[in-house]
Amino acid sequence: MLMTTHARREAQKIAQNLLERRLIACANIYGPVESHFWWQSKIEKAEEFLVLMKSNQKLFAKLAKAIKEMHSYDVPEILAVPIVEGFQLYLKWLKATLADSGDHKK
Repeated sequence: MLMTTHARREAQKIAQNLLERRLIACANIYGPVESHFWWQSKIEKAEEFLVLMKSNQKLFAKLAKAIKEMHSYDVPEILAVPIVEGFQLYLKWLKATLADSGDHKK
């Protein structure tokens, strides 16, 4: 899952909330990054923070809703990127960590 925010603090706050709710197993915050994009019929440029979050497809709807509720943007970037392959022990940890696994203690 990918998301951008306008400030590091916002990225940290959203990531912490999602971790506590076990909607993600991990978040990496990068930045600032320079973003170039179309917005309201013109090309814009902004300094943002990119958040790479590890989750699963089953949690996407809950995750997107939670991000939208906390995010300062009217139209936040919330993109799912499939895991094509991965180190099996990491994938096992990821699955066991998330809210829908039932493998963790609540």
